[in-house]
Amino acid sequence: MDDCDQEPSTTPGELTLRVVESVSDVEPALWDGLALVDPAHSLNPFLSHAFLECLEASKSVGRKAGWLPQHLILSDETGRTVAVAPGYLKSHSQGEYVFDQGWADAFERAGGRYYPKLQLSVPFTPVTGPRLLVGAGSDAEVLRHALGQAVKGYVKATGVSSAHATFLTQPDLAALSDGEFLHRTDQQFHFINRGYADYEAFLETLASRKRKGLRKERRDALANGITIERLTGATLTEAAWDAFFGFYMDTGSRKWGRPYLNRAFFSLLGERLGDKVLLVMAKREGRYIAGALNLVGSGRVYGRYWGCVEDHPFLHFEVCYHQAIDYAIENGLEVVEAGAQGEHKLARGYEPVTTHSAHYIQHPGLRHAVEDYLERERRDVERMHDILSDHTPFRKSDGMELDPS
Repeated sequence: MDDCDQEPSTTPGELTLRVVESVSDVEPALWDGLALVDPAHSLNPFLSHAFLECLEASKSVGRKAGWLPQHLILSDETGRTVAVAPGYLKSHSQGEYVFDQGWADAFERAGGRYYPKLQLSVPFTPVTGPRLLVGAGSDAEVLRHALGQAVKGYVKATGVSSAHATFLTQPDLAALSDGEFLHRTDQQFHFINRGYADYEAFLETLASRKRKGLRKERRDALANGITIERLTGATLTEAAWDAFFGFYMDTGSRKWGRPYLNRAFFSLLGERLGDKVLLVMAKREGRYIAGALNLVGSGRVYGRYWGCVEDHPFLHFEVCYHQAIDYAIENGLEVVEAGAQGEHKLARGYEPVTTHSAHYIQHPGLRHAVEDYLERERRDVERMHDILSDHTPFRKSDGMELDPS
């Protein structure tokens, strides 16, 4: 497949697409090298070969789960792999955090077939990161464009309804902005570490009333003899995972009906990526009562899952949000991403950040309807971003500005 005829001076040559059903078909070092698009930072842990293989080896993804791996591999004329993209053939729209069930329902009521569809993402993970994995070479932009063309080629060749690349970085969004992919935005809340010496230094940037409120909140969260432990690496015991999995199952069953990850996944995660795991656990009277799972990498703390077996005022905020801020400041990390949704994060120093996705839809009628909807939705997201930015707890005189990336 020759995708780059218009730029012969920078083209990597004729490229061939193949699709593999397991990330283990690609050498880990090769995959991770292509996933590391910014040598100034460590690898985004969710894009690592090890993380994706944990999902597959535990059977948290697969045909039965409705997440059939369809990883796209581009090779040059010598057979060398030059670009990859984590892809999944989806038979539903669960576990994506960019909601298109309304599109599917409308299309199927009109006689269309929305599923299966191709999803370029990390399953069950609303974390921005590269989806077009091309490394950091001088031909990165050309290879991203080639992968975008390969995605469209896959859709046309297989007859699936659409392809969806979610939680995109700006370089990937640019590569998928050729007029055929539709641009969608949404909102998350991130803590931005502006070089704070400690948590108190961060608090000093807040309005007085907000500062006092957070100090009281953190005291009250631990008022019932609760202590906090941070587990990582060798301290991630199977007993700790057993306790956390119980928390995860309780929360997942209430929020989603069926939790996405199984117990085997967490053991594999601790075994293969334990040094990237930050498990914050709350203990009372000798037993774990609550916990939050975070991963660490690329200058960030990524908050993922929370659960508890005892309800205590403000414990959720302490374990999920305040502890992540503490860890980021202590370790000089730039950002805490606290997952999807949640305007309550705003009061705890997290700020609104726009997220991006790109959608390629084959059927002209559906594409036109979605395009019209997304144009209006983007305006609404922008308007809400402006409103929320005016309601952060920071002192107005500080002139805080959010990094748009």
